[in-house]
Amino acid sequence: MSLRASCVLTAGLVLAALPAVAAAPPSPIALHPDNPHCFLFRGKPTVLITSGEHYGAVLNLDFDYDRYLAVLAADGLNLTRTFSGTYREIPNSFGITDNPLAPKPNRYICPWARSDAPGYYDGGNKFDLSRWDPAYFERLRGFVAAAQKHGVVVEMNLFCPLYEDVLWAASPISAKNNVNGIGDCPRDDVLTLKHPRLLEVQVAFTRKIVGELNQFDNLYYEVCNEPYARNVPEDWQRRIVDVILETEKGLPQKHLISLNVSNGRKKVENPHPGVSIFNFHYCVPPDAVAMNYGLNKVIGENETGFRGKHDFLYRSEGWDFLLAGGGLYNNLDYSFTPQHPDGTFLEYRSPGGGSPELRKQLSVLKRFLEGFDFVRMRPDQSAIKSVSGGLSARALAEPGVAYAIYLHVPIPERAKKIEEHLRDRVEATLVLDLPPGQYQAQWVDTKTGAVTKTESFKHSGGEKPLQSPMFADDVVLRIVASQ
Repeated sequence: MSLRASCVLTAGLVLAALPAVAAAPPSPIALHPDNPHCFLFRGKPTVLITSGEHYGAVLNLDFDYDRYLAVLAADGLNLTRTFSGTYREIPNSFGITDNPLAPKPNRYICPWARSDAPGYYDGGNKFDLSRWDPAYFERLRGFVAAAQKHGVVVEMNLFCPLYEDVLWAASPISAKNNVNGIGDCPRDDVLTLKHPRLLEVQVAFTRKIVGELNQFDNLYYEVCNEPYARNVPEDWQRRIVDVILETEKGLPQKHLISLNVSNGRKKVENPHPGVSIFNFHYCVPPDAVAMNYGLNKVIGENETGFRGKHDFLYRSEGWDFLLAGGGLYNNLDYSFTPQHPDGTFLEYRSPGGGSPELRKQLSVLKRFLEGFDFVRMRPDQSAIKSVSGGLSARALAEPGVAYAIYLHVPIPERAKKIEEHLRDRVEATLVLDLPPGQYQAQWVDTKTGAVTKTESFKHSGGEKPLQSPMFADDVVLRIVASQ
């Protein structure tokens, strides 16, 4: 054997003897370093867009989350919002048909194990807040892992206020439902610092769930759904943020944290430095984005509804919010139920919308934005000089390089009959203020993604009128500088 061959063989034996080095897990979704109004996920600039179920995919044992997540992925969407199980609803809550957050008797699973003592609210044994339920955490990890496989990001909502006495009566942390004597207090005291034993349970739960899910890249935490609905104090919310941060100090992965700020609009004052996402509900118009853009964090709208059932309402809401500079849009989709985890239920009486057609339309929005280098784009209403026909217009732009401009028929905030405001066979003259350059313009159908008109033009600078093709209700314009 030659000396060279002997060395190669020896090196091979040494390498074979070394233990395999596990691949480092992918970094979790983060704020984009070049534009913190959007995300960086798996190496790509990302905006989160979805039309998702009513938050019970984990806590409701009758909900087939595998089928649900496969539908989201097939529809081209990339976000879901789920509640942890510290809060649940009952079948008639909020008029929601076949509510995923309202499991049937003995089909509710939560972080805590059942005890041997009977007497839980709707049957079965009470809970023991000193013991975790391994089956719950197995289901939770399975859900996040399935979402990870499909490229779907999970907003993990930890807590929710008790809106009504009956919801407190169904809560596992109410003293009537556990064997620990914890939670003997008014429901509006639950998410406060007033009761040390109750707070200890909440802190232990937060640490547990953060540890259980640390490995996943497709995850961020929201502290509390709608804290403003029952005046959940800021000091309690900040305490939970601190617990998440303290727990992850000793763990490999660091995840983003969200606060749910308000319905509609509110200016965020004195934010916790550990919070990276500020979520709003029912943002029509999307004023919350401009009010808080200076935070240089993601501004999201993670719940819609109470406007009617028509797809246009929530399609236009998504386009308007994201072109205003938002980085996250979650339509609350009532076509997903435990009986219809594939999102095909359309006979609901729930207070909002959602349908297979709407999800496909929102995927058009997602693909349209991904067709730009949107990290470099900012909201820019100054680019729009005028638009005919009383239409509303919204622009996201990198001046002189790229423009996304959305036009739609305006709908009053509380329109009783949306059909009275929808318009077919609309044409619009849009006047823009553009720098000198050579441009290509494409008009895109928001319902199908089809390009309905294309033109190229050389512009000397200043006002530039553009004529739209005929459309129904809304249309979007893509303009890019060409060589």
